[in-house]
Amino acid sequence: MAKENVDPIHDPPSDVERIKRESQYLRGTLAESLEEPISAGINDDDKRLLKFHGSYLQDDRDLRNERRRQKLEPAHQFMARVRAPGGVATPEQWLVMDDVAQKYGNDSLRLTTRQAFQMHGIMKWNMKKNIKEINDSLLDTLAACGDVNRNVMCNPNPYQSEVHADVYEWAKRLSDGLSPQTNAYHEIWLDKEKVIDSKEEGEEPLYGETYLPRKFKIGIAVPPSNDVDIFSQDLGFIAIVDDGELQGFNVAVGGGMGMTHGDTATYPQLASVIGFCAPDDIFKVAETIIAIQRDYGNRSERTNARFKYTIDARGLGWVKGELHERLGWALEAERPYHFDHNGDRYGWEKGIKGRWNLTLFIQNGRIKDYEDYPLMTGLREIAKIHTGDFRLTPNQNLVISNVTGQKKKQIVELVDKYGLEDGAQQSALRRNSMACVAFPTCELAMAESERYFPSLLEKLEDILEEAGLRDEDIIIRMSGCPNGCSRPALGEIGFIGKAPGKYNLYLGAGFSGDRLNKLYMENIGEEKILEALRPIIFAYAKEREEGERFGDYVIRADYVKEVHSGLDFHD
Repeated sequence: MAKENVDPIHDPPSDVERIKRESQYLRGTLAESLEEPISAGINDDDKRLLKFHGSYLQDDRDLRNERRRQKLEPAHQFMARVRAPGGVATPEQWLVMDDVAQKYGNDSLRLTTRQAFQMHGIMKWNMKKNIKEINDSLLDTLAACGDVNRNVMCNPNPYQSEVHADVYEWAKRLSDGLSPQTNAYHEIWLDKEKVIDSKEEGEEPLYGETYLPRKFKIGIAVPPSNDVDIFSQDLGFIAIVDDGELQGFNVAVGGGMGMTHGDTATYPQLASVIGFCAPDDIFKVAETIIAIQRDYGNRSERTNARFKYTIDARGLGWVKGELHERLGWALEAERPYHFDHNGDRYGWEKGIKGRWNLTLFIQNGRIKDYEDYPLMTGLREIAKIHTGDFRLTPNQNLVISNVTGQKKKQIVELVDKYGLEDGAQQSALRRNSMACVAFPTCELAMAESERYFPSLLEKLEDILEEAGLRDEDIIIRMSGCPNGCSRPALGEIGFIGKAPGKYNLYLGAGFSGDRLNKLYMENIGEEKILEALRPIIFAYAKEREEGERFGDYVIRADYVKEVHSGLDFHD
């Protein structure tokens, strides 16, 4: 049974802890708020609880000032996030997501950086219908947000090898086993009979009535690919393979990308490897580490509530000791592994059992029909005839996987008909780019990201072309705020929004996701960005050593210092 956080240095708890405690295991007054006809929004307490159900209340920020002038409430709408462990969806589920996005959303889907679906623009009176139809397809939004374990990430293509298939199954088991046990989700969204009328101890045997201090993220990587950015996870499992057989997992703890501008007590951090466990122990290790964060995480200051801060405050040795004591046994020594990239491999590839896999480039994960690019329609037509799976990648791209030889010909024809992009049409920079949603829907956004990033990339591509580097892989990422959803601190070139049209520019992360970048210039607009990067790009083209990555070069050339710990991020 979960115990209350009793560490006196974290008292008094934040108001969010009160909301969770009084919510009757995430019920609150959500059911009543959804039926309330006067406002398109919901009250503040329910707004907090809604995150546990996989949704955020947002408003159209493009309309905010005008509506304020008209003395109208904000243009409220809801975002719904749909969990897909390992990014897996059947063609039937894809068609459901396509359908509800058009009926209830803004005619688009978004593939997130955690391999989940996201849709925007849902009105309050459509939320129950939306979530019910998603649930009927055997997908759900429970725990896609909130102070619980989120969608479990893993290599997006289990048909790459038998090991990848095993890893996907572990990701799915972790996701299912670590989900909240409350019946609130089914009562509120699916009209199931209410199970309890008052608080009952034990409804959440892992999380307890106040759940975790903050969100918790888990990923599983299969070397040499670090496509899940394993060191950005609160808890990462690195698959150790010997002679084609999965031996177990190295365990890494304490990663996280979020921070707050101007607060040096907050920072992105890389996870540290603390040992090795056998495959059958992975769930017990995960559950125990989550319980440690539940009991010792900071429940007073939410900006310092992630697991990385618990570890940095108490020490890695303390966390290992607490883990081993609770397990009753110790992790083995970590085993050797090597990562060489964290991107996707585009185009057609043949996997196990004679099946084929096609990775498509989806810019910033946005699925919609553009004026000259019917992307959403093309994928819909593929889903109608596809007999395999859809796989959402951690880099916001899409794998049409497990394609039979017979179906491959039909899919090739549809790809050609709708002009779907497999990455070959794009520069290496754009193929390695990633951006968060930001304006107009994200309430945390300080600057544009998804809507602006493509035009900035176009200008940077011109510089790279001139320098002879169009085909040079460089990891580049943009976030509209320091929350870091697009993992910008792991970009060899990273942008974090500071104000409308202004960004902090960071350089020097590792190409394989094992090093943070560092601030190079602060609060600059496009003109200054291009002025700053142009000479660095040309110097890299001229001075780089054989095989030297851009992030490594800017450190060797002393543009920035290398950063392997978030504790050095602000120095």
